[in-house]
Amino acid sequence: MPEYSIIIPVYNRPEEVDELLNSLTFQTFTDFEVLIVEDGSNIKCEEIVSNYSNRLDITYFYKKNSGQGFSRNYGFERAKGNWLIVFDSDCLIPESYLKIVDDNIKKHQIDAFGGPDRAHESFTSVQKAISYSMTSLFTTGGIRGNKKHVGKFHPRSFNMGISKEVYKKTQGYQLPRKGEDIEFSIRIIKNGFKTSLIEDAYVYHKRRTSFSQFFKQLHFFGTARINVYRFYKEELKLIHFFPSIFFIGLFLTFSCLFLFFDIAIWGLAIYGLYFFSVFIDSSIRIGSIKIGFFSIVAAFIQLSAYGLGLIKEGLIYLRKG
Repeated sequence: MPEYSIIIPVYNRPEEVDELLNSLTFQTFTDFEVLIVEDGSNIKCEEIVSNYSNRLDITYFYKKNSGQGFSRNYGFERAKGNWLIVFDSDCLIPESYLKIVDDNIKKHQIDAFGGPDRAHESFTSVQKAISYSMTSLFTTGGIRGNKKHVGKFHPRSFNMGISKEVYKKTQGYQLPRKGEDIEFSIRIIKNGFKTSLIEDAYVYHKRRTSFSQFFKQLHFFGTARINVYRFYKEELKLIHFFPSIFFIGLFLTFSCLFLFFDIAIWGLAIYGLYFFSVFIDSSIRIGSIKIGFFSIVAAFIQLSAYGLGLIKEGLIYLRKG
């Protein structure tokens, strides 16, 4: 019986699954199995999975589409390991990942964990800019992978692990999608389990390959936050409104240019300083002026799309009230 079961839900992403599985073949800690759960895909990855049958302890499942949350549950039910680890299909896993996780679990006696994400050197400039935006404190993204974040750590399902005991008590995800991992993490903590951020258990997360796809994803994340609010009112905090305030402020700044220029110029100066800071920080951290410019675009999209999604879903919630 393996110590770890890795569950990977997938929908129409065979090439990503191939890259993820290849990265798992290099793990220095090898006591694990892999479960691929095909969530009603039209483009299946069964053939790709079969290519790894002689290198990994791997099982392929195909089921009707039900959303990634319930697909993870499907994998949980069939997993043999004492620990259940979830990855998104667009991740690459460093070779020391499982060894680091195993050492931390044994040392700290935790019940659930999450890890941060980074950009791989093979990523495109747009992907690196998106990764920067999603991990930078300038956009609040860095809070997810920061040990000094406010409150108890809430793992996210792109890189998350739970003990078998956690699954038995919580019965896994209650939502198919739209904030399902946030709701699950909240419930894990409310059930008295100990969660932890393992800073060195990072994955390379591709996220989206274009800014248009990134906008759709972040808009969805904004609506998901309100969906979680329907279950846990206390989990909508002031920081979640920052992207909406950012968007409204930017909109008002440009709206005032022809009517209240003296006021608008102050707004332009503030936003200009903010984007300049993003550019400098990104350029230094990544070592590329080009990606620094792309990071300005990524930060704008992240905050605006998330803010719009939250506003839109919030208004729908108030109308249904």
